[in-house]
Amino acid sequence: MDVWQPFAAAQVGASAALAGLVFVGVSINLARIVSVPGLAGRAAEALAVLLALLVVASLLLVPGQTTALLGAELLAVGLLDWAAIVTIQLRARQTWSAQHPGWFAVRIGLGQAATLPFVAAGIGVLLVGESALGWLVVGTIGAFSVAFLNAWVLLIEIER
Repeated sequence: MDVWQPFAAAQVGASAALAGLVFVGVSINLARIVSVPGLAGRAAEALAVLLALLVVASLLLVPGQTTALLGAELLAVGLLDWAAIVTIQLRARQTWSAQHPGWFAVRIGLGQAATLPFVAAGIGVLLVGESALGWLVVGTIGAFSVAFLNAWVLLIEIER
């Protein structure tokens, strides 16, 4: 798992920095975000996927972990993140999907792309070992996609 440590270190820094920027964006536009239905959920989505990425990458940096323990941790983080994203999106479905059905479908797809690869990585590591860690790359791309899209909405589109 040592070969994954540079990747993990980069993701810890990137996810923490982007989460900080999302917090700043939310604080700047807080009144507007809480007044528009669904926008608080967009902020929560961005922060949830970034937190999951931060935790997953941090777990890869823990020295001396067994493969089985890492697999179980990845699976747990992935399932918790998936449940959080699905819950946020189900709450937003009544208001947001009616106004923007196409974009809501994209949002659901990105949410799945940001969470399910972590679940797949956990299951894969438990079943086949370290070679399944490649799923983390897919999850990382998904998490950053969700975070950037939601950050764009919270910082730029909110003013339209």
